[in-house]
Amino acid sequence: MIDHGAARSEMVESQLVSRGVRDARVLDAMRSVPRHRFIPEENQDLAYRDGPVAIGQGQTISQPYIVAVMSEALRLTPGMRVLEVGTGSGYQAAVLSALGAQVFSIEIKQTLATRARAVLDSVGAQDVQTLTGNGFEGFEAAMPFDRIIVTAAPSSIPPSLVEQLRVGGTMLIPVGERRRQTLFRIERTPEGTHQESLLPVLFVPMTGGPA
Repeated sequence: MIDHGAARSEMVESQLVSRGVRDARVLDAMRSVPRHRFIPEENQDLAYRDGPVAIGQGQTISQPYIVAVMSEALRLTPGMRVLEVGTGSGYQAAVLSALGAQVFSIEIKQTLATRARAVLDSVGAQDVQTLTGNGFEGFEAAMPFDRIIVTAAPSSIPPSLVEQLRVGGTMLIPVGERRRQTLFRIERTPEGTHQESLLPVLFVPMTGGPA
């Protein structure tokens, strides 16, 4: 029988700390959130491996290192309003919740959205609102957001999401085609936006498209 607590601790040390993740709050969140609970039972033995894991519907739960890097790159402080585009398993939302964020998470696939909601409730994730919809449209009713995190890759940056980011806010988004993507950090400024490339990544394509 797997000792999931020990597996999480090992994951944090061998996959995150060893690769340069330094934010203590992010490391604590990754130690505390039970990643295996967000994965279908038949794949739970892969929960703490160094890689993504299939969750059904052609989707995956991201590699722990990528979840940690994106969480760290958001530079969150408790109470920030965060829009997550691509709920998927719900794991990233749970990590953001553990960091004290007020999370609004959109998932286009109803089956995944329903399962993620149930798991988030079962693990006691706080202040996470989930909804089913087209991520390209964001969530205008709750804007502006301090942070936006996109966990699927569009071919270009959706202007509608930039518009929902407050001035001074940050968006993390992977952009590119299926096998050639870059994770960008975008800061909204009074004059427009400033963007920097962080690292090459590989996410599932973002679906839905502009309205």
